[in-house]
Amino acid sequence: MYKKIILLFSLAALVMAGRAAVRLPHVIGDGMIIQQNSDVHFWGWAKPGKVIKVKASWTKDKQTVTADQSGRWSIKVHSPKAGFTPLSITFNDGDRVTVNNILSGEVWLCGGQSNMEMPMEGWDTCPTKGYNDEMLAAGRHGGIHVCTIPRVWSDTIHTDADCSWKAVSAATLGEASATAYYFARTLYETLNIPVGIIVACRGGSSIEAWLTPENVKANTDLPLEIGAVKKRFGNWDSGYPACWYRGTLYPTIGYTVKGFIYYQGCSNVGSPVGYYSKLMKVLVDQWRKDFGSDKLPFYFVQIAPYIYSNVNDIPAALLRDEQYKASKMISNCGMVCTEDLVYPWETHNIHPAQKDKVGQRLATLALKHDYGYSALLTENAEYESMSISHDTVTIHLRNMYRGFYPTGRMTGFEVAGDDKAFHDAEAWTVGKNVVQMRCAAVKNPVAVRYCFRNFKLGDVHNSAGLPLVPFRTDNW
Repeated sequence: MYKKIILLFSLAALVMAGRAAVRLPHVIGDGMIIQQNSDVHFWGWAKPGKVIKVKASWTKDKQTVTADQSGRWSIKVHSPKAGFTPLSITFNDGDRVTVNNILSGEVWLCGGQSNMEMPMEGWDTCPTKGYNDEMLAAGRHGGIHVCTIPRVWSDTIHTDADCSWKAVSAATLGEASATAYYFARTLYETLNIPVGIIVACRGGSSIEAWLTPENVKANTDLPLEIGAVKKRFGNWDSGYPACWYRGTLYPTIGYTVKGFIYYQGCSNVGSPVGYYSKLMKVLVDQWRKDFGSDKLPFYFVQIAPYIYSNVNDIPAALLRDEQYKASKMISNCGMVCTEDLVYPWETHNIHPAQKDKVGQRLATLALKHDYGYSALLTENAEYESMSISHDTVTIHLRNMYRGFYPTGRMTGFEVAGDDKAFHDAEAWTVGKNVVQMRCAAVKNPVAVRYCFRNFKLGDVHNSAGLPLVPFRTDNW
């Protein structure tokens, strides 16, 4: 009897295999947002040699594509302008598969580690500012759809992920990435069109974890063979090089997106000078190639103040400096500074609560550079030059727009003499872009730092309310 049951199941499986319908990756599914006015990429699997008829509801055109010898097929269909009218598309290789409730709008991929992963509902001891307000307003933001890719590490390529698209509502918002949601909400309310966000991130992941094996091999000394990886990293699988690329990011590759936002870096604190900025350039080039255009915008977040091993040490400041350098090295790229988005009591909270402003600042970069809102003021205040006269240091800044806000005395500055010992300086503004300072303990200053420690807060902002990027004038 048992053998008969096994035989029946085997025969059924053969019959089903012969009639297997065209299959789509989960990221292409009901409720998806497609990039407007674009040649949108669709792909999937079918029986080798099968012809798949493709019919989209928004066009009279009919297209066909043939599955290759491995069963893989790929096609591009031009999408309509953005709108809230539900669309559908059917793939037919003898058995129909229809994707329903599609909206055309703007699509962004959101990557990184835990500060991108952090959900709207927050984590234990890590709340998200504005959660209740957003839950009450969730019904007005149903045009934002979220697809969260499950966190899977792998030493082999995963071509699919068990994910689905969900419209924002009071029932779904709590689990959505807070940074990605606030980014999407700002776009949605400004543009009044659907916005889709694909979230592929992993708490604790290093930048190397999101690189291809080829890029890891070419740019680092890290092992790739899984036995050697486990021996080096132990149970810290979030640091496994290339493993989150293969298991979590890869299933999204090929989806047509407008651009990327990225929040990562904490796990690379302590990296050698010059290392992280190089890998950021490698990462951006790789992702742009994977998603089909070397011009896709890439906006990222500079890591926030946090105690790490010691409040006054500088490994995190060095990483922030690497991120700042990367923002200048990479074309069509922008950095959000978060120096002012940490509360004084968050020294031990690596997940600051103010994700609303992080997402909004990312969105204003996109709105200015990609959606025509040229009047937006999006540049961080930055160090430009220094001069010293006796015991007084004068710092010139750029991107101040109409000057300092608030004006008056500034905090966060330190000066040092030849002994390389830094002391807090008394600082004040002079005009719209100049700060002067002195310190009684340093009679002959030679170097200045601004918030250049693991955790040090300042209050220097330009007239747009954007903070001065932490900097140092020395190379000690």
